[in-house]
Parts: sequence; C-alpha cells; structure tokens
Amino acid sequence: MTQNYLLIAAGGTGGHMFPAQALAEAMLKKGWRVRLSTDARGARYTGGFPHTTEIVEASSATFARGGMLAKALVAPKIATGIASMAWQMKRDTPDVVVGFGGYPSIPALGAATLLGLPRMIHEQNGVLGRVNQLFAKRVAGIACGTWPTEVPEGVEAGHVGNPVRAAILERAGAGYITPGDYPMSVLVMGGSQGARVLSDVVPAAIAALPDDLRQYIRVSHQARPEDEDRVTAFYAEHGISADVKPFFNDVPRRMSEAQLVVTRAGASTIADLSVIGRPSILVPLAAAIRDEQTANARGLVEAGGAIMIPESRLDSAVLAEQMAAVLTNPGAAQQMANAALSVGVPDATERLVTLVEDLAQGAA
Repeated sequence: MTQNYLLIAAGGTGGHMFPAQALAEAMLKKGWRVRLSTDARGARYTGGFPHTTEIVEASSATFARGGMLAKALVAPKIATGIASMAWQMKRDTPDVVVGFGGYPSIPALGAATLLGLPRMIHEQNGVLGRVNQLFAKRVAGIACGTWPTEVPEGVEAGHVGNPVRAAILERAGAGYITPGDYPMSVLVMGGSQGARVLSDVVPAAIAALPDDLRQYIRVSHQARPEDEDRVTAFYAEHGISADVKPFFNDVPRRMSEAQLVVTRAGASTIADLSVIGRPSILVPLAAAIRDEQTANARGLVEAGGAIMIPESRLDSAVLAEQMAAVLTNPGAAQQMANAALSVGVPDATERLVTLVEDLAQGAA
C-alpha cells in the first residue's frame, strides 16, 4: 500500500510554525510521510519537529523588507521557488498540500496551484495574512484558528481552532494554583516581533507593586537579545527574582506553572493559554498591519479569561494595577483560568487532520 504524503508549507515566525508542527506530529503518527517546505528564516523554528519530518528550503522573499534592489529581486526569487517546487512535486507528488501562511509558503502553494493538486490553508489569526489572502480563492477551503475570521466572499471557511504542540496538550487543563502568600510565577512573552515594549514596561510595573505582593513574585521574562542585559539588571537592582532569556524552550512548563501570563496576543499564544487555562494580560501588537492580534484576543477577553491593554494605553502604572487585581484576588484569578479553558479547542489538531484526510480521499 502506498504511503500517503503531506507537504506542509509554512515559515517566517513561530506563529506559523507551531501549528504546522502539531499537524506534522499527528500525520506522522497516522503513518503519513510529511515534508515541510520553508525558507532559511522558517528553518530556525524546525527544531521541535519530529526528526522524521523532511525539511526542504524553498526560494522565497517578501516586498516588506529591504531596499529597492532587494524588492526588485523578490519576484524572480519567488518564481524560482515555485518552479523548483513544481519540479519536485512532479517527481514526488503530495496527496495534500497545506499552507500555514508566511511568505515562505508561497513556492509550495504556488506550485500546487499550477499543478492542480489538492490544497488548503490554515489561518491562525482572526484576519487573513497576506499570503493566505493571495491563495484564499485558489484552495479547497480555509481552516480557521480564530473565530470568526474575515474571509473573502464566496470562500469556504470553517472553525477548527489552532493546533497546539504535543507538549502543550500534555498540560491541557493542568490544575491552576491560585495566587497567594507563597512564590508566584509570572510569565512574560513578547513573541517574535514585539518583546521590546514589554521589556520597557513590565519590569517597572512589577517593581511598582506593593512590597507584600512583590516579594512573592518570580518572573520568567522572554526579552530580545539586545534587551536581555538591561532587563536582567533592572530586576536584580529591585530585588526581583527573574529568569531572563531571549527564548524559552520550555514554555509549556512555565505557562502551566504560572499564576499570570503577560504577553502579546499571537494566535499560537492564545491557543496555548486557552488549552492550558491560565489568566493573562494581553497587549496586542500595535504595529500589526491588519490589527490581527486584537482580533485574536477578542474571544478570550469576552469570555473573561484575559485582560486586554492596547499598546497605546500601556504604561507601568496601568499594568501594575491590572497585575495586582489578578494576583491579589484568588477567586477572580481562578475564574479567569476557567474562562480561558472554556474557549480552548484542544482537539484542533484532530479537526485539521480530518480535513486533510477528507481532502486526500476526495482527490483519490
């Protein structure tokens, strides 16, 4: 019997790669062969993929970066990537191609479109990304991680949720220890693009908390490499116990142990928070062109699982007030944890797997 073959196209950020990783894990367990098409930037996020996942780098580029010369080379690079992927697909034809967004997904989706292969996309955010907008009317359907998601008229779309990695699922619904007069963990994450403002504001906000609250706080703070030393020094100067790193390999553990999470509102982060069930303060990325992070946060906030502070209103006094409101009220904190769980979709991966299998069978 011929082994089914899934080609996943994703890249750019962890927000695209983490749900792609979850699908890869699930399809490999089902006996499928899985290949990931990305670029050099996306390849940095492949360390967590199962070792049996084939990783191929395709030539791609974006108009959003670089000067005039770089922009002039974008179209030729993309054309080269599509041609290369089409040649590979003709020699080794995937049963299904799934795109997760990011410009590195263009070559595989473009080639699959040219060859008429079964294909679909997964959109993590509440607003379609540019690449997914480009292919929205050229795929069998859109699986949406956030609901509702704005899609073009006439496009078939359905809510499956955002797949989370196995390490998050292992902690799904993990018991929440409410705040109290004992060590409390605060996890601070800025995502791949927006950690600086949190590095500017969060340490000062924690320092501004009343002494009888601050003495119990232990901070895990994800900061950009260029901010790591100053953030570490600030916490030390104010007697605050803190672990500051550019990247945490054990976010699932740290999140499950946290009494409060202060973070951007990336789609994968929202999914992790709602599957594990933790109170959060969300600061959507103001620079996001489509304001997708505000759309991502909406469901969690409306359910009562999170507090949203627009970046335009974020300062240490406002943040300290909101942090104290959660960390001094165990009952409310527990309600927030329960509310976060109520909007979680722990079976999102299984829902996506079903769509992939149905697409493969429909084309057989």
